[in-house]
Amino acid sequence: MPLYEHVYLARQDVTAQQVDELTAQYKGIIEQMGGKVAKAEYWGVKSLSYRIRKNRKAHLTLLNVDAPPAALAEVERQMRLNEDILRYLTVRVETLEEGPSAMMRKTDRDRDRDERRGERRRDRGPRDDGDDAGTAE
Repeated sequence: MPLYEHVYLARQDVTAQQVDELTAQYKGIIEQMGGKVAKAEYWGVKSLSYRIRKNRKAHLTLLNVDAPPAALAEVERQMRLNEDILRYLTVRVETLEEGPSAMMRKTDRDRDRDERRGERRRDRGPRDDGDDAGTAE
């Protein structure tokens, strides 16, 4: 069976739990039609480059799918009918990526960088800008 990477954007005002339910619904459709979802990653709420149907942010989810083309066609049809889905993109790939996706690695890298910055700021202690105006001698 062909391999696909499928990403969809859900409206910003739905909850993360509702996005998980949508993902479970689409997984069920794929599995009913003889395919399987190798990995499902929720990327969180991200800012969009431009407004889509009056939304500036969206929930992003990635599905790595091993399924017949008819299964993906049905999932895309269901997404077109659902008002909570803003956009979707399905790309056929040669192999599915093992481990976390590039977006998840970026999130981890950013989190590590922020933690390191916080430690450096704490190590410096209070900032001394050389202004002695507030001291009494």
